[in-house]
Order: sequence, then C-alpha cells, then structure tokens
Amino acid sequence: MTFTNLPPLFGEALAERGYADATSVQAAVLASEAIGRDLIVSAQTGSGKTVAFGLSMANELQDTFGIPAEGPLALVIAPTRELALQVGRELEWLYAKVGARIATCVGGMDPSKERRSLRGGPHIVVGTPGRLRDHLERGALDLKSLRVAVLDEADEMLDMGFRDDLEEILDATPTERRTLLFSATMPKPIVALAKRYQRDALRISTAGDSRGHGDIAFQAVTVSPAEIEAAVVNLLRFHEAETAMLFCATRDNVRRLHSTLQERGFAVVALSGEHSQSERNQALQALRDKRARVCVATDVAARGIDLPSLSLVIHVEIPRDAETLQHRSGRTGRAGKKGTAVIMVPYPRRKRVEAMLRGAKIDAEWMNAPTPEAIRAQDRERLIAAMLEPVEFDDEDRALATLLMAQRSPEDIAAALARAHRAAMPQPEDLVENTPQARQAAQQERHRPGFEDTVWFSMDIGRRQNADARWILPLLCRRGHITRNEVGAIRIGGNETHFQIPRTIADKFAAAVVRTAQDESGEETVHIEASEGPRETARENRSGPPRTMAPGGRKHGPPGAGGRVAGKGGKPGGQPGGQHRKGRKP
Repeated sequence: MTFTNLPPLFGEALAERGYADATSVQAAVLASEAIGRDLIVSAQTGSGKTVAFGLSMANELQDTFGIPAEGPLALVIAPTRELALQVGRELEWLYAKVGARIATCVGGMDPSKERRSLRGGPHIVVGTPGRLRDHLERGALDLKSLRVAVLDEADEMLDMGFRDDLEEILDATPTERRTLLFSATMPKPIVALAKRYQRDALRISTAGDSRGHGDIAFQAVTVSPAEIEAAVVNLLRFHEAETAMLFCATRDNVRRLHSTLQERGFAVVALSGEHSQSERNQALQALRDKRARVCVATDVAARGIDLPSLSLVIHVEIPRDAETLQHRSGRTGRAGKKGTAVIMVPYPRRKRVEAMLRGAKIDAEWMNAPTPEAIRAQDRERLIAAMLEPVEFDDEDRALATLLMAQRSPEDIAAALARAHRAAMPQPEDLVENTPQARQAAQQERHRPGFEDTVWFSMDIGRRQNADARWILPLLCRRGHITRNEVGAIRIGGNETHFQIPRTIADKFAAAVVRTAQDESGEETVHIEASEGPRETARENRSGPPRTMAPGGRKHGPPGAGGRVAGKGGKPGGQPGGQHRKGRKP
C-alpha cells in the first residue's frame, strides 16, 4: 500500500527514512473516509502507529508551519517517558521539512526547561499525563488553540491510573478539536472514554481477529518450578538474540534475576520502578549501543520501549492476563521483523497458561527448555557461519596468521579459536528431564545421606525481609552450634523460612538456639523454633521439585523464591551487617 492524501514535503521525509509502502494502520488513517474525523484505532504495538497519527493530523496543522504557534495545535499523550520521547523523535524527523516545532514534557526531566520550550511556540506537544497536567495547572500549558489530541496506548494509560489526568487535560481543550484514540485493546473504560470525548468517531481495526502478533512465534516452555532460572539461562544461550527482554512481576524479582545473570556472565541491564530516569536512560543506551544484550524488566518499566534489535521476549513469570501477554510480547516482532516470545510454564500451572492462550487466540508451540547438547550444537553452527562469512583482511591480520601457522598447525589454531569462543560464553545448565520418572528421581537425589530422618525448624523472616540462604546458613551454624553439613533443605517463604536438621542432633540444636536468643547487647535476635514444616510441602511434592535453597547457597526456584540479592556482602539488601527488622539482629 502506498502513501496517499499527504501534504507536500511529507513524502520526501518518508522516502529519506526508507518508508516505501504504508502499513495497514497508516493506510487506514489516510483513507478518504478518515480525513478530518475522530478515530478509534485498534492496532498492535510496532505497527507504525506514530507515523500514522503524525500523518493523520498534518492536514489540521499545515497552514501554521514555519511560524511560532500562539499555543499548541496538536497534543500527543503517551503513558511512559520512554514512549513519549520516542514519539517526539519520530515526529521531529517527520515534520522537519515543514518547519514544525515539537516540545516534549515528561516526568524526570527539568520542568523549567520544558516551560521555556512551551513559551517558544511549539506546534506539537508530546508528553506524559502527569507532567502535562502539572504544566496545565501551573499555567505553562495553554490548550485553547488545540486542533488535534492524540491518546497513544490509551488502554495502558488507564491501566496505570491516569484516567483523572486524561480527563482534566481533555476538559481543558476546545470541544471542536479532533481526537485520535490509539489502543491495542478496547476494554470498557476505553469505550467510555471515547464516548465522552469523541464525536462520530470512525472505528479502525488492523489487529485482525487474533490478538497474537503475526510476526511473533510463541513458545511455551514447561519447566520444573525449581529450575526456571536455569531454563532462562539455557534459552538465552540457545537463541543468542541480538537483544532479549525478560519480564518479571516485581522489582525484587527483577533485581534477583538481574544479579543472577550478571554472575553467569551475561551483559544484562535492569529496568524497574526503583531506577531513576538517569539509570533508565543509561540502561536503554547500553542496549542500543550493544554493550548489553539482555534487559530484565517489569511490565510498567518496559512500556513504551522501542528496541529495533529486540528479537526475543521471555515471560519469566506468567503474565496476569491475555492483554499483559500481548503487550509484553509486542516488544518484539515490530515493523515486519520476526520475533520470538517464550512463556516459562511451571508444571503445575500448565492448564492456566493453556486457557490464557486459548482466550488470546494464540497458537503456541509447547516444548522443553533447550538442553546443553542442543545449545552446543547451536554454538557450533553459529561459529562455523561466523568464520565462513566473507571478510577483508589487512596486512597486520595476515602477518599474525603467518606467525601463528609457523608455530602451530591449522587444526590447532582453529581448535584454539573454537575453545576461546566457548570460554567467552556462559555455560548452559543441566536440567531435569521433563518426564515423571526423571522428576521423581531428581526429587529423591535431593536427600543427602544422613538426612533421611529430619526435623523441621522455622525462623520468622522470609523473602519480604530479603532472606537469603547465603547468610541464613552461617546464622544457623552460629546460633545452633552446628556445621554447614548439618543443615538440610532451606525453604524461604514470604515472612518465614523453614529448614531441616537431622533428628539425631535436633535436641542439641534447639537448646543452642534458646541459649543464643539474645545478643551481647540484649537485643532480640531472629526467633527460631521447631515447626511442622512449610504448609505447601505436600502440594509441592505432588507437583514437582520444591523451591528450596540447598546448603552453600545454590539457588533452586524462580525469582522471588528466595534467591540471590543484588548487592554484595551476602546480607539483606546486599549491605554487610544489615538488619532484617527494626530492633532485631540475626
């Protein structure tokens, strides 16, 4: 489809950026029946929406180009800082030849500079709801002259709680304005918003009958709950994507998985609500510069991020619903490029994922996590392909090759090169085979000699207090006067931790923890007592290997199950000597 109904000079800008044909959403908003009308557009992430609404509103603005505007003539509202900045950059090149001025207003930036930019007479203002509302209430943003309002990813803005901000902003605009509403999904709140602020809107849908993106291959990987992180490592190694994004549910889980992958040797960055705008910018720049290839993020932190090289998305934790699955997966497979979205599925939750996929009309391929053998085979193919690519060698390269061949045979040189290549890659993980017999055998192997008969004890700290086996184990040895080899499985829950002690020394251990219940200053320490074991033990034993921490701190279980913490020092929050609760010490 070609671009039609374009004002002069826009065709040149598109051609310079390599736009030869219009995408479906771009052609739809430029069709004759859409010109000048309010629009409700359902289009997938990565379908060219920014260029679509940029061209759609050009007719309303073209008589003002080249001269400063008395007030903004077009307003684009986006849910996140990254998306707003990205939209601003797209509109800058699209409108560069016609002399339109564009201002961005987003949280985390200097508001005084934004106010100066608004006073400079921009034709188009792009911003996030909160910052735009702030400028509006302070009198820096005057919307009386507005001709077009665009709500980009409107469903996300409502999900993020921006309804009041949007209503205040739209209420301050002229009633005769044109309103373009773009949303990947159309839940009831979006329909209500459109009914209130639009007039005779034309409904455009280019998403098709399926919610799944046509350029995304969906895979569902079944895995033991105890081996999710190991399976993630193997997936990253198997695909070796130019850029990969891993989704976790909480910032704590992002922190833990980020730390784990760093330790394994991956070039990885993290994005979550605990990071400042400066840290977010540095992380995104590292991904764009290829200094990092993996990003671990929460749903909210990743909204609006556009990484053209992103080809792999891994849902480390199952999305809460089909819409979240769609938005997460939509980070890849953009602008006609192919992408892969992988859902990690613990054995007990397979039925839930199957139902979600049916509801989303996504046909996913069910498979096991890649094995080390499959990863090594992929490595060999990639290395051979890389070494056989056409390349030009300079004199220095050939001189070095001659020197090497004078001392080693070609076979030895090639073998050394292959070995160096493998040494630079994180090693794959050995996983439990996905069969009932193998899972049962692995469960039995977890019981070390001497731990056939054990007693459960508990302590009143857990994941919410950043409990970690690396400092829990020395604590138990110190308090109970035992050695590391006399501590069995450690299971970390939300607010409590359970662990096993051999029955032969249980009485001695119990007496010791009573004697050491207070430290030298008289402060109460972590409370330890005998227990019946974790409540979920029976359920976990039925559904697969339990989420445990083996002695020595080796992690078993997905992010959030009580693994590594991000900092150094091996104590809560990574701070040496950190307290776990106010007034109490380990």
